[in-house]
Amino acid sequence: MSIAENIARVRANIAAAAREAGRDPAEITLVGASKMNDAAACREAIAAGIDALGENRVQEMTAKLAEHAYDGAPLHFIGHLQRNKVNKVVGHVDLIQSVGSLELLDEIERVAAARDLVQDILLEVNIGREEAKSGFAPEEVLAGAEAAAARTHVRVQGLMTIPPADADREENLRYFQEVQALYVDMNTKLFHNELKYLSMGMSGDYEDAIRAGATMVRVGTAIFGARNYT
Repeated sequence: MSIAENIARVRANIAAAAREAGRDPAEITLVGASKMNDAAACREAIAAGIDALGENRVQEMTAKLAEHAYDGAPLHFIGHLQRNKVNKVVGHVDLIQSVGSLELLDEIERVAAARDLVQDILLEVNIGREEAKSGFAPEEVLAGAEAAAARTHVRVQGLMTIPPADADREENLRYFQEVQALYVDMNTKLFHNELKYLSMGMSGDYEDAIRAGATMVRVGTAIFGARNYT
């Protein structure tokens, strides 16, 4: 199937999951996770009406920016971001979804201030408390949000999470529900219910994420096809 046909199928699934949860499908932002897909594939997704594109790798994103691959759609950075690469991302993307430490937050603030701009971010939650994964532990999220809110060149727009890869469906759904509860608590206590995005769910679980309250899903394989890692 073509990218356009895949997007149509994913949107139909999103709509069904949203209605099942008593939600408006229009509340859900579809991000095409375009890692390892070329500029032509990005343009095809944009032409088919993708809401945004998301990149995981700074080097790949920079190369595709030079090719104008993302013209016509918002660009999000959705992968692990090293502090020494922040300067290649701040101001070049509409949203950094993966801010998972105070140190990274400070560096984004520093670069954004130097460039006289405000960078929109999501705080990443390490909901499975995985040692090899970045992100705030659940009990650290509120303090992280308070720290971000005190800075003048970043703007928190919500939360993002990736549950453990080995979680079964029941565990996955529980993780999503836990992050949704964190999101509601943070939104109520700190942001006057003005947050926009709860980014949860990828190709294998985006429908369950929507049932649990996600307002943004990051879908790669189901849109672009299987990635070739060789």
